[in-house]
Amino acid sequence: MIDFRTQPDQYKHWKLSFDGPVATLTMDVDENGGLVDGYELKLNSYDLGVDIELYDITQRLRFEHPEVGCVMMTSGKDRVFCAGANIKMLGTSSHAWKVNFCKFTNETRNGIEDASEISDQKYLCVINGVAAGGGYELALAADHIMLVDDGASSVSLPEVPLLAVLPGTGGLTRVVDKRHVRRDHADYFCTLAEGIRGKRAVDWKLVDEVVPRSKLEETAAARARELAAATNRPTDARGIELTPLDIDFSGDAVKYGTLDVEIDRDNYVATVTLKAPDEAPSADLAAIHDQGAAYWPLAFARDLDNFIIHMRTNEPEISTWVFKSVGDGANVAAADRALMDNAGDWLVREIIHYLKRTLKRLDVSSRSVITLVEPGSAFSGTFFEFVLAADRSYMLDGNLEGSNLPPATIRLTGMNFGHLPMCNGLSRMETRFLDESSRVEDAKAETGNDLDAEAAEELGLVTFIPDDIDWDDEVRIAIEERASFSTDALTGMEASLRFAGPETLETKIFGRLSAWQNWIFQRPNAVGDEGALKLYGTGQKANFNKERV
Repeated sequence: MIDFRTQPDQYKHWKLSFDGPVATLTMDVDENGGLVDGYELKLNSYDLGVDIELYDITQRLRFEHPEVGCVMMTSGKDRVFCAGANIKMLGTSSHAWKVNFCKFTNETRNGIEDASEISDQKYLCVINGVAAGGGYELALAADHIMLVDDGASSVSLPEVPLLAVLPGTGGLTRVVDKRHVRRDHADYFCTLAEGIRGKRAVDWKLVDEVVPRSKLEETAAARARELAAATNRPTDARGIELTPLDIDFSGDAVKYGTLDVEIDRDNYVATVTLKAPDEAPSADLAAIHDQGAAYWPLAFARDLDNFIIHMRTNEPEISTWVFKSVGDGANVAAADRALMDNAGDWLVREIIHYLKRTLKRLDVSSRSVITLVEPGSAFSGTFFEFVLAADRSYMLDGNLEGSNLPPATIRLTGMNFGHLPMCNGLSRMETRFLDESSRVEDAKAETGNDLDAEAAEELGLVTFIPDDIDWDDEVRIAIEERASFSTDALTGMEASLRFAGPETLETKIFGRLSAWQNWIFQRPNAVGDEGALKLYGTGQKANFNKERV
């Protein structure tokens, strides 16, 4: 099992230092520190373990270091910045592992960009050597790229000529959509294995500036101070510690503080029970800061985040996630109110956007999502996002025979109307009612009201509302039917249906990852016995099937 929990004293591959508002993040990968046996992480190449640490660092920089306005990324190796994803690791990994690895690294780099946009924590990448493939893709996530001008250092995306695959971490999209590199220049760049250096790299917008090696340290420090000085980070604030998560892995059950998971391997289902807080979380700003990582909305975001990445990596055959909830939905609504009322505070801002990023991670997971709203449920506000995020939802109309619980209700809060946008830049409510703004307004008018099944169906907020006679059969059939379908077909279908509306950098990256890279990673030109990914480094030449498809 891959454990995604880590902390600074466990890092093998990164070094972090601080100088006032500037943090320096140095990539110094331990060659023998691979997550599994069978490869060496030479030339600052990376595997999932390296990126687990990077993700942890980016989270801690946001929550534990509010004083940091600029993060300078560089390499601790001589003449090499990063050689990208380790090729032997990719060549020996399963298809599912490769795709999940690319998805996680994409989300981590999206998180860097989110830190810049939302938290005003800017990233400066100082390329002090060769940046190839994923190494350059890491640089592309930064706000400013500086390349040493020494006649040898370069940037490249060599996957097409060398490996017969694509840059898996959004490289193609970021080159043309983010850095606005001309298409003809991009075409040449992405088919040139040795990359581009010096003045041409600047002229083609692949980097922002080149600096002689003799002036690199001085110039990088000055640029970092400039970026830090221009941010709105609270220089006098005290961060909170992201304490270790307490998770109980017990056979087919996983228990977190704010949610429980039960796995049914016969039906390939994980049932996730979201637990509302026992009491209304404090709305007092001082109390929120004092509680830190124990504050319920933050604790829930962290538990949910770990659940998603744990299940995607360690339980690939559990293809349907069924969400339920228990407790008092009023306490979830109170948590939402506390966050929205204090949204101007730096820590509360980080909590809201952590919830946003984690729900985005749910959206892009290649798992079927079914949400069940039953008596005793707590689908209010943030929890109601799981109804909106579901591929389909069922809400019981009335009571279950023999139950003394009141009929199920749902409650909308302000969090459902823009605070937690999807990758397409729209709320899940807006995506649900695309080009039907009146339906969104009708739903918004019911904010704060407890809505029964008939009202929820009338507003278009749930898919089906069976009564107690049909409930068990309809839910069972939906889950069993899902298990009978091709998981490949479901992955393609769900990814195509979930992101209606505007195309954004994120939707392009994940759409292409789900389609092109998913397909190319299985083609013999890449992974066959004579494929480029398999033969790389052996001295043998790949044998390509020349047919276009």
